[in-house]
Amino acid sequence: MPTRSEEMLMDLWMSLLLVWITCVPSVSMTPITGQSRSTQTGGSAAMASGLGEGQRLLSRTKRGWVWNQMFVLEEFSGPDPILVGRLHTDLDVGNKNIKYVLAGEGAGTIFAINELTGDIHAMKRLDREEKAEYTLTAQVINADTDEPLEPPSEFIIKVQDINDNPPQFLQGPYRASVAEMSAVGTSVTTVTATDADDPVYGNSAKLVYSILQGQPYFSVDPNSATIKVALNDMDREMRDEYLVVIQAKDMGGHMGGLSGTTSLTVTLIDINDNPPKFSKNLYEFVIPEDLPLGKMGGKVKANDRDYGDNAKSTYSIIEGDDQGVFEIVTDTQTQEGILKLKKPLDYETKKAYTLKVEATNILPGHSSTAHFKDTATVKIAVDDSDEPPVFSKSMYLLDVNENAPINTVIGTVNARDPDSSKNTVRYFIDRHTDLERQFNINVDDGKITLAKPLDRETDMWHNITVTATEVGNHSPISRAIVAIRVMDINDNAPEFATEYEAFLCENGKPGQVIQTISAVDKDDPVQGHYFNYRLVPEMLNNPNFTIKNNQDNSISVLAKHDTFRRQKQEMYFLPIIVTDNGHPPMSSTNTLTIRVCGCSKDGIVQSCNVEAYVLPIGLSMGALIAILACIILLLVIVVLFVTLRRHKNEPLIIKDDEDVRENIIRYDDEGGGEEDTEAFDIATLQNPDGINGYLPRKDIKPDLQFMPRAGQHSGPNATQLNGEVEQDGKEKKSNIWSTLLR
Repeated sequence: MPTRSEEMLMDLWMSLLLVWITCVPSVSMTPITGQSRSTQTGGSAAMASGLGEGQRLLSRTKRGWVWNQMFVLEEFSGPDPILVGRLHTDLDVGNKNIKYVLAGEGAGTIFAINELTGDIHAMKRLDREEKAEYTLTAQVINADTDEPLEPPSEFIIKVQDINDNPPQFLQGPYRASVAEMSAVGTSVTTVTATDADDPVYGNSAKLVYSILQGQPYFSVDPNSATIKVALNDMDREMRDEYLVVIQAKDMGGHMGGLSGTTSLTVTLIDINDNPPKFSKNLYEFVIPEDLPLGKMGGKVKANDRDYGDNAKSTYSIIEGDDQGVFEIVTDTQTQEGILKLKKPLDYETKKAYTLKVEATNILPGHSSTAHFKDTATVKIAVDDSDEPPVFSKSMYLLDVNENAPINTVIGTVNARDPDSSKNTVRYFIDRHTDLERQFNINVDDGKITLAKPLDRETDMWHNITVTATEVGNHSPISRAIVAIRVMDINDNAPEFATEYEAFLCENGKPGQVIQTISAVDKDDPVQGHYFNYRLVPEMLNNPNFTIKNNQDNSISVLAKHDTFRRQKQEMYFLPIIVTDNGHPPMSSTNTLTIRVCGCSKDGIVQSCNVEAYVLPIGLSMGALIAILACIILLLVIVVLFVTLRRHKNEPLIIKDDEDVRENIIRYDDEGGGEEDTEAFDIATLQNPDGINGYLPRKDIKPDLQFMPRAGQHSGPNATQLNGEVEQDGKEKKSNIWSTLLR
């Protein structure tokens, strides 16, 4: 796998190739453009021949900048600033006292310009994802008078993208669902990733998707990130959930690309693909002939492996009930078939019935040829039995006081034998309805007594079932519901509605309300609650506080004076007795905690702590915050000062042996003849002495100031971007790539 540096080098070469393709047409057109300009400006030169040099400058008709767009590689780091490009005007022919000025976005902070040579350097590492391009303005001014020699021109520095951001799934992890038994290729969902890199330049943001986990059940489209079903006949009843891991890789999926993953949980949605099935083929029931109409005679159940509405079935009798004696209905809660009587049974007329019952799904199945139904046989034997005892009431309502003594008689139930034999009846409590065995019943007379104490605050009602059978024949059983209501007695004392904690202001006035107190009582008297509040006897002559009845079952606690001080006592405890109006009355003692606090003039509590009261010595909270803010500001100024001093000492040049990537910009509106070919000396740009000094040598003619020293030559990067530099004796020509801004 290529290293990070190799990837950056590859991106750099691609950038250079793009610049070369852009600049080749401009190079081929340069001579023609120069000739045209010479023809156009000849008349101007003749007209200005009798004028001074300054006057000729004022009579120039048009100037313009000619350049390529400048590029700088993002995230490029090195020990020195990066040379982005070079500005040039045809005024700079070696005998002009000019200075380059740069303005616009990032000028002076991100980008710096050499005032004498026009070299532009990037001072900071740039991030294309933060800002992709910078618009700057260049201008040439007189170095002595700061007067502009040319109108300002605008140009753009673009930040070239590198693959430094991995794909991200911003909404993950994902959840989706698809119907079970879906065909291969059925779309489940689409999960897409985002890449912060440049989608236009290169393949840094070209994403390819793949599945790392979840095969062979699902697949993903590599381009659209659509998740699809990849396996036939996935059955929810076998497995209802799958975990799929999706990967997004940039660089078109090639080696060296960055990747990101996310998870997708796919849930299979149930469809009606399973028929109902009876748990057994034959059901047998014995139904007494005196079974009341509409009462249950038996239950059947057809199970369905599906879920929800797909598992719901309806039952019907399809054979064996020509006279319409029975009906079967569906219990919506248990999905059971309940067999009931529509007509009375007569043992002497017919002793047995054989029915054929069918269970059918309410919803249709997923296949039109499938029959989602099942049948079972139901055999019913009619039992000729004695009629059970009959209760005098179907339901009894009894009352008992809470905390009544054990063995207290609550009430009596009564049943008789309707048969002519008039057998004796015995009574029993169905213990399934009295699991805690709180009640007993006399088997002979039906008197219900209390077996355990009752508490109305725990259970207000008790519903039990009493059964009655005949002596010697326990088969016929009749049942009656007995509802026992527990009556309230005053057995709970009132208490404060909550744990009150009052706050008292030091600067309060006598008679101010400190706290309003109310009470609650678990009891529920018919006439309602009425509470009486009073101080404990020891506090009747309390010099600090008193209470006032608000006539609404609440009281107000008042202060008697205004001399409360935290230094003297910061907390008071006020015991209050609360009594209800029950028989007998119940009371409890509750304590109110009162804190002495410092308050504002508006009575707003500010501090209830003695330490907080004595800590500040003439300083308010605002003053302390202001002092702290000043200290922080001083620290920030010191740090900024040290940082600026450190940045001042950093060099702004690139040494001879550094890898220089340049963009040469040439100003060439009017032809300068042979001088234009010697306007720039690449070797001079590589000369540290010339770059660092920016001062021409006085012992050399102006035309020879920028001649390279013996043995000096331009760097390899300058050769790549600026063309070949040929030196023949004292003459040196440079082929400069440029693009005319139109």
